[in-house]
Amino acid sequence: MISGLLSLLGAAVLVVLDQLIKHWATAALLPVGSMEVLPGIVELRYCLNDGMAFSMLAGKQGLLIGVTSVMLVAVLVMLFVRKMPLAERIAWTLVLGGGVGNLIDRVLNGVVVDYINVLFMHFAIFNFADICVCVGVGLLMLVLLLDSTKKDAPTQQKAEDDGTA
Repeated sequence: MISGLLSLLGAAVLVVLDQLIKHWATAALLPVGSMEVLPGIVELRYCLNDGMAFSMLAGKQGLLIGVTSVMLVAVLVMLFVRKMPLAERIAWTLVLGGGVGNLIDRVLNGVVVDYINVLFMHFAIFNFADICVCVGVGLLMLVLLLDSTKKDAPTQQKAEDDGTA
């Protein structure tokens, strides 16, 4: 229960940070369009996205809101009822915080405010919430990979000890 509340608090902090940054981006970048941060590497560019990653499902707000809401409720429930290692809990907390941050935009405005534009390669413009979700999913994949490696290690060791490997 306590770890679920801490995860919820962590996600809430991420949501507040995301919304504050998006508010700043709207106020500071909308009038000027873009602001160079590291020349040739990254700029801040005001952009509205009515889809998800890489503008997939653009214009399908009802579907995006519905599916995202169901998934985030499932993550929230899991954070309260399932025991998990700290790294996995952090990963799901990042996914929850980022997902809720973008869901708020989608519900209130019908679009998500994006503002980070990588200049040295062709890539989608993204935001802090997107980073939270991607880092959370990446961490989750790493946790699952390491966990499966740990589970395979005793089997491999036993096979080597038995001479069957």
